[in-house]
Amino acid sequence: MNTENLGIFIYLVPLLFLLLWETYRRGARNQKSLRYLEKAKDEQLTEPASLHPVIDHNLCIGCNACVEACPEKNVLGIISGKAHLITPSNCIGHGACKLACPMGGITLVFGTATRGVDIPQTNEQFETNVAGLYIAGELGGMGLIRNAVIQGQQAISAIKSTIQPEHRQDYDVVIIGAGPAGFAATLEAKVAGLRYLTIEQESFGGTVAHFPRGKIVMTSPVVMPFVGKVQFRETTKEALLEFWQALKTKSAIKISFKERMSEITPIADGFTIQTNRGCYTTHKALLALGRRGTPRKLGVANEELAKVTYQLTDPEQYCGQHMLVVGGGDSALEAALSLADQPQTTVTLAYRSAAFSRAKAKNRKQIEHYATTDKLTLHMQTTVHAIGEHQVVLQQSEQQIDLKNDAIIVCAGGVLPTAMLKASGIQVETKYGTA
Repeated sequence: MNTENLGIFIYLVPLLFLLLWETYRRGARNQKSLRYLEKAKDEQLTEPASLHPVIDHNLCIGCNACVEACPEKNVLGIISGKAHLITPSNCIGHGACKLACPMGGITLVFGTATRGVDIPQTNEQFETNVAGLYIAGELGGMGLIRNAVIQGQQAISAIKSTIQPEHRQDYDVVIIGAGPAGFAATLEAKVAGLRYLTIEQESFGGTVAHFPRGKIVMTSPVVMPFVGKVQFRETTKEALLEFWQALKTKSAIKISFKERMSEITPIADGFTIQTNRGCYTTHKALLALGRRGTPRKLGVANEELAKVTYQLTDPEQYCGQHMLVVGGGDSALEAALSLADQPQTTVTLAYRSAAFSRAKAKNRKQIEHYATTDKLTLHMQTTVHAIGEHQVVLQQSEQQIDLKNDAIIVCAGGVLPTAMLKASGIQVETKYGTA
């Protein structure tokens, strides 16, 4: 072999090796993604729970950037050189994939072709079709704590840029709600020097405050006023609320608790806000309400009994009782798991569908484990037929199941306050897989 051929051989062999290795790696990645996708189809877990990506395969170059950007692993994958949502039910709407795509080939949408989601119409500044009325957080479809925090701050920034100094209202902005979005908005309003009023009909923390005791709250790093970047990756509800309470004290913000808004009426250059404590005028208003303010009812006789509740705060109070949990989302599964950990407590979980398509993979796996080890009983494709003082009757196809029962936890989600929104003039659109 002459010197020239030797040189070609020295360079060609490593290149050929790298090519073969990359081909093998892509093939293995392709097969792995296919396995996840087929499993999701087999288990009927193909419905995303919230905001999720739609990928334009005409633009996708299969660069893997969206896959790497997603904080939830194995949600996106590469199949035949294109990105796909391979475990749709595990997608919880981070939106990091859209930002990572170099080709602009990802659109974030609500709902699917078969499952509509009611979303109030807002623009990029979170302003509704009613001028001066803004929506941020869960009410606008953003269920993640981090996203709600960011939206609350961004909405106040947008409001500040439109404040007219000559307006004669009591406040620059009234913030309704003190959950993640409302709390962050209040902090931002304080920093911005706005004349603000924040009201909260229940307790500090909004939806987070009603999570079961010890619930693990999944969140991501976020920048907040007064403290800068907050590095929360996985923490408990109690730890997060304790941090927020300390930040509330440090910032000296004011929130009026146990004050419920009953009506918001447009007036010249602003709004009138009517609450159970008084009436205020404001130049701008920000609705930072949750979507679960009005629990979705079962619609069966005796549902008004005291033993029927719509959230689980302290599992220990049900120790030793016969419990029924109704629902198939994360709140239902986490409630059932928490109750099943109490000594001598009998737990039944009933869900109307065939699969927990709206729950996180971690919760689904834990429920399956508890069911196989007899820590709880699982009844799928089942509804509540009747409620009695000491029993409950479930309907499963043509069969009725009678159970001893001391209490029922209904975790069937909340009813969007559509009537209030429409009364305020806000347009609500049902999204079927659209942005």
